[in-house]
Amino acid sequence: MAPPLEILCITTGGSIDKTYSSLASDFVCAAPVLKGLLRDVKCAHRVAFREICRKDSLELTDGDRDAIVAAVAGAAQTHVLVTHGTDTLWKTALALKPAALRASKVVALTGSMRPAAFAATDAHFNVGGAVAALPYLPPGAHIVMNGRV
Repeated sequence: MAPPLEILCITTGGSIDKTYSSLASDFVCAAPVLKGLLRDVKCAHRVAFREICRKDSLELTDGDRDAIVAAVAGAAQTHVLVTHGTDTLWKTALALKPAALRASKVVALTGSMRPAAFAATDAHFNVGGAVAALPYLPPGAHIVMNGRV
């Protein structure tokens, strides 16, 4: 078993953080769920949290991606978990890869197809998979979803 890591958890919104808003009559990105999710599953690693934004990934801008890249590059931690919407997860992974490699950072990006608040969600599985994969991945940006890296 790998020793506990220090992980920076970066949240950006996406379906994982969505909840139904009766005011908007739609799903909206709400407060990040990652801290509670990791607490509930008794994550053995030391984690710090940083919220970059609360957006559907289709609404992310190049400026948002630049902020994510800067947060990873400037992190004291070597291992980083990013929660993100699934539609443009790949774009952010591509933006992160050069900076992660330069800084020898291991970045796992994940999200969910259904909000964490749903009973039938993939959020817990995907976050657990990303956290479990982090100690074993090489530096770079890796997408971890549905049991695959």
